[in-house]
Amino acid sequence: MKPIVIIPALNPDEKLVTLVEQLKQYDLTTVIVNDGSTPGYEIIFDILKEKLDCVVCVHTKNMGKGVALKTGIAYAANVYPDAPGYVTADADGQHSPEDILKVARMMEKNSGKFILGTRDFNHEKTPFKSKWGNRITSFAYWLTTGERCPDTQTGLRGIPMSWTKKLLEIPGDRYEYEMNVLLEAGKSRIPFVEIPIETIYLNENKASHFHAIKDSARIYLNILKFSLSSFVSAIVDNSVFTLLIQIAFGSTSLGILEATIIARVMSGGVNYILNKHWVFQNKDREGKAALQYAILFISQMLLSWFFVSSLSSLPIQLTLLKICVDTGLFFGSYLIQKNLIFGEQRKEYRLK
Repeated sequence: MKPIVIIPALNPDEKLVTLVEQLKQYDLTTVIVNDGSTPGYEIIFDILKEKLDCVVCVHTKNMGKGVALKTGIAYAANVYPDAPGYVTADADGQHSPEDILKVARMMEKNSGKFILGTRDFNHEKTPFKSKWGNRITSFAYWLTTGERCPDTQTGLRGIPMSWTKKLLEIPGDRYEYEMNVLLEAGKSRIPFVEIPIETIYLNENKASHFHAIKDSARIYLNILKFSLSSFVSAIVDNSVFTLLIQIAFGSTSLGILEATIIARVMSGGVNYILNKHWVFQNKDREGKAALQYAILFISQMLLSWFFVSSLSSLPIQLTLLKICVDTGLFFGSYLIQKNLIFGEQRKEYRLK
């Protein structure tokens, strides 16, 4: 059996009808989710149901793309349990039927992998906000998982049927859901297969329901929280370090080490509490996470002292030098805390 195509739709136009007609010619089963479209768009969904014999799941009010995808996945898993997986696509004309077919065929051959339709963002017609939005998100994704994903914002994906339970559990109601799925896939080290697809932006992508500020905030929330936690800890760390250097220990190598240790112990306590209970919301027992954090904490502290002490002969004020060094250590710290210390244990999810 071929993968099931799932398309969330909010106030779609005739492009969705044309797309489904072409997918029908490719013998692809399509599940449409009407995510609370206004009454004026009922004619589109009537055509899909009556003329194209397409399944249309209905939300009486707009629930968000994430909820719509889960609705489609739950329906497809129940009705087509023998399918190798799902192909998710957008309703606004950004995914050609030929590219959807390519992803579906690759899904048939690689039913245990994630298939990602990857666009070329160097194309001259790519809108500025789309190009740089994806670059920033791809960088954030790498920081979070350590994995490379050149198109984190693609809505054209092939997802294995074996991930059904996990897909229905992953949090997120709107656009952040798709990023959360990618984050979970990266954390689980499930292989990605990238398929080049056409880069289509209609009318500068104005038909998209993506809210630049609100939805971006949801996507970047965890990284923003980690950055804020690190910023608060850095204020404590550098304030105590500067105070001790000036009134107690001086700028000798030993003095820098003593000031670094005391300042880092105080800021480390603040950072641990914030990261465990606020950023990553880790619910494991304190002992294991605390021990792992202590090892990371000591390693960072020694590396900070080593580099600051080694570079102290440069014509740079010590506090500024320390800020530069600790900024470099920030990125490695995030990856380690996210994936090793406060991350969930990896699990394999299969349909029962």
